[in-house]
Amino acid sequence: MRDQLAWGAIGALLVGLACASPDGGDGGRTTHADGIAGTALETGASGGDESDAGGGDDAAADSDSDSDGEPEIKFDLGTVPDAPTNCLEAGNDDAYRYIWVANSSQGTISKINTTTLIEEGRYVVRPDSAGSPSRTSVNLSGDVAVANRHGGITKIHARVEDCQEQNGQGGVQTSSGPNDVLAWGTEECVAWYTPMNVSSQRPVAWDQGDFDQATCESWNAKVWTATATAGLVTVFKLSGDDGTIEASAPILGITASGYGPYGGAVDGNKDFWFIHRDGSSFPLVRVDADTLGYTIWPIPAPIGPYGFAIDPEGRPWIAGYQGGIARFDPDDETWQINPDVTGVGIMGDSLGAMWIAHYPWSTEGVSALDIETMELIDFIAVPSNLGKGVSVDFEGYVWLVDMTDSAFRIDPDTHAHVVYDGLTGPYTYSDMTGFGLASVTKPQG
Repeated sequence: MRDQLAWGAIGALLVGLACASPDGGDGGRTTHADGIAGTALETGASGGDESDAGGGDDAAADSDSDSDGEPEIKFDLGTVPDAPTNCLEAGNDDAYRYIWVANSSQGTISKINTTTLIEEGRYVVRPDSAGSPSRTSVNLSGDVAVANRHGGITKIHARVEDCQEQNGQGGVQTSSGPNDVLAWGTEECVAWYTPMNVSSQRPVAWDQGDFDQATCESWNAKVWTATATAGLVTVFKLSGDDGTIEASAPILGITASGYGPYGGAVDGNKDFWFIHRDGSSFPLVRVDADTLGYTIWPIPAPIGPYGFAIDPEGRPWIAGYQGGIARFDPDDETWQINPDVTGVGIMGDSLGAMWIAHYPWSTEGVSALDIETMELIDFIAVPSNLGKGVSVDFEGYVWLVDMTDSAFRIDPDTHAHVVYDGLTGPYTYSDMTGFGLASVTKPQG
């Protein structure tokens, strides 16, 4: 067991450097001071207009190749609190021992124990089981929110003791594993579901809420998402308690003609960031947590944006499937790029490395960049098949989830790995453990 992570250690991560930008200045930003708060989206049980139901990919079939003979990149369908307490060592570890992986083709999400590699629950995430779930986000209580590409967000409790009687059968009925998927309405660890009648919904991100340093619990957390419908991009802020839409804002100046908003995360100020897959100049967007005002920056060419994460210094990272890996500094609005590494999923650890699922897939594995210099410091080969999602768990292991049935837990010290191969059409590469959110939490006090 790699016991590398204490909560206090996250807040002591490396101090950021100001990086020179090839573009300089404000990076071509567009700023909108005010959002539109309190407006609700039309909701409906059936989300979206995409006709596929699986975990394949919008852009190309697995057998397609680019001009170099490589398989084409697969687009998807259609500080820590300032506390001396180590929540793992304090015995409050049960909620932090899981990785949540969306089974897109099955319409479910798997809860896998990161220590035992046992899948302890599998849950339907939309009433019709046809939402094609993808992006996930885990809050500081361990609960997951999952977005359906075809519309709708679902929250699921990590701990059975947090689940509540809902179906009238007495006690709590909940899944015990991959072969015990309960019907919608029977499963009682599904906390809430908010339908959204949209064409495309991908990013989802919890904010930190308010955190109790003594109990390692958070409350009053919000869930952010970004959607596309009829060419319009809209962001939403939901109550983490019951899924109520508390505010929304259209993002003017960018259009949605294909994939739309693609990946998102929240920084230490609780502002919501996302990248957008449409347009001649791919945009990076920051939305103010309170006003929903927003700023748009063009992502430097030739970056082909794919994965997205925020480091402990509040700097967004973009994994490009072409053009390299990019890092943006919001303080001076500059970019730094490593053009020699390309990839898809991306997530940082607590020891100063940013991990990326390697692309092209002719070489499967994960690359590590130094979080300050952006230099390549490691590469670990893994026998995956179209490795996509990357996450880091609370013990410091790096996870790579592929597009077939496997999740690899990798020891970055020894390069050894173990694999869980019971997934069903997975497609996910957002924060699957909650570590990404924890690592950017602004210290309190």
